[in-house]
Amino acid sequence: MSTATTDSRRSLTDRFLNSVERVGNKLPEPFTLFLILFGITAVVSTVMAWANVTVQVPGATEVTVIKGLFTAEGLTWLTENLGPNYLGFPPLVTVLPILLAVGVAEKSGLLAAMIRKAFGSAPRWALPYAVGVVGVLGSIMSDAAFVVIPPLAALVFKAAGRHPVAGLLGGFAAAGAGYSTNLLVTSLDALFAGITTAVTETLPNAGSPVTPVSNYYFNVASALVLMALAGFIIDRVLEPRLNRQGVPRDEVTGDGDTAPSRATDLRAELEPKESKALRWAIIVGVVLAVIIAVAVSLPGSPWRNEEGDYLPRSPLLSSIVFIVFTMFVVPGLVYGKIVGTITTGRDVPRVMGEAIRDMAGFLVLAFILGQFIALFNWSGIGQWIAVAGATGLETIGLTGYPAILGFIVLASLLNLFIISGSAMWTLMAAVFVPLFVLLGYEPAFIQGAFRVGDSATQVITPLNPYMIVLLAMLRKYEPDAGLGTLIARMLPFVIPFWLAWAAILSIFFFFEIPMGPGNGIYLPASE
Repeated sequence: MSTATTDSRRSLTDRFLNSVERVGNKLPEPFTLFLILFGITAVVSTVMAWANVTVQVPGATEVTVIKGLFTAEGLTWLTENLGPNYLGFPPLVTVLPILLAVGVAEKSGLLAAMIRKAFGSAPRWALPYAVGVVGVLGSIMSDAAFVVIPPLAALVFKAAGRHPVAGLLGGFAAAGAGYSTNLLVTSLDALFAGITTAVTETLPNAGSPVTPVSNYYFNVASALVLMALAGFIIDRVLEPRLNRQGVPRDEVTGDGDTAPSRATDLRAELEPKESKALRWAIIVGVVLAVIIAVAVSLPGSPWRNEEGDYLPRSPLLSSIVFIVFTMFVVPGLVYGKIVGTITTGRDVPRVMGEAIRDMAGFLVLAFILGQFIALFNWSGIGQWIAVAGATGLETIGLTGYPAILGFIVLASLLNLFIISGSAMWTLMAAVFVPLFVLLGYEPAFIQGAFRVGDSATQVITPLNPYMIVLLAMLRKYEPDAGLGTLIARMLPFVIPFWLAWAAILSIFFFFEIPMGPGNGIYLPASE
């Protein structure tokens, strides 16, 4: 391929993405945008309530009645729950504790030292692929992956003299767009399996039981491909475009100037005191990990569930934030004490406060985000959208593989409105598992198809609260960046991820490869 042709294609891609960015940035500021969305939802829900709109979720014993904000019930709900809507905003539970912990590890110098030690001799070309691997595997940390991985990836790139924003955005894209797959069995596998099983229990012939490993073969194939694809996109698309756009490599200070680059410091050899501190921090981290592992592995451990297991739900899985918090704070304190960056007890709240101050804008925005999401869920509009979409697809009468593709497209579209994968699968499984079982498909296969649509598009929807967290991180480099900037830079991941993931599912479908141990594509009676 000639250089001229390559440049032409790059130019077309850049023009398209620049157009997306310009249009997207014409959206109001996030606070205003969600205030408008809150108002629209309030009006629509009220009109639907006045019209006595209801929705019957298949499998549910009661009809869901759409509730409106501008009704007596709605107004009292808002006045009584304004505070709980904010403080109960789910990402705050994850973001705030981890921000405090990461603040200690970062301000003490531990993170920079680990990066200098781990990546000082690593080849630069491999870093995007390492970020792809870590990002896709990050779903084992649940939502904590969206807060931990992007800034660490940015530091890794900066340490190697590469563009830190490429690491920041690439880490988020890999973690978000590949969220529903992993090389390991995660709590999400158990959660999906539990939802699917709850639906199939009411069906006379639902095929093989669905377990946490029912999609394991499909997950492994998907994870390996998406890891490599994420690294390729970071390396060949995202980072070159950032360089062409002249996106700053250094964080911008409060007065608009760029902070001095720390790339040289990050590449430097560790001093003897730093090496000693890092060694002790790692030892303490390992000891903590062993203590936690022993505590949760003992028979009768309080971190097991009532059945003595960890899946699909258990105190251990609900303690992920605590574990991440501890694994950042304690080694960070040890490192800081030895090198002298943390000398007294007063330094701990100081560095934690600095971390929170950096995210003050998000804390303000979380107020209106919490109100909007609470209203969306309380009104029942999300359930109505899911059931209406499913009914429409069923009305079209699609059968065979086109029906599977239509199902994935619908899941991708609904994912723009319903961010929680478990909530969306609860709604969609109730409708589509019985439908596709009647067409002769295994429930585990339908669950695998849902995974494709569940993740890819969540990194381009403003309704994803972690997009706002990412925007706050990005504005440290580009103060004028908006949601359009993020959407334009995420699109090169979304479309290839969706196509590659759908292609993998197609291979499993047409070659009838089992989705996991004991779970195929078709019901036994249809073979």
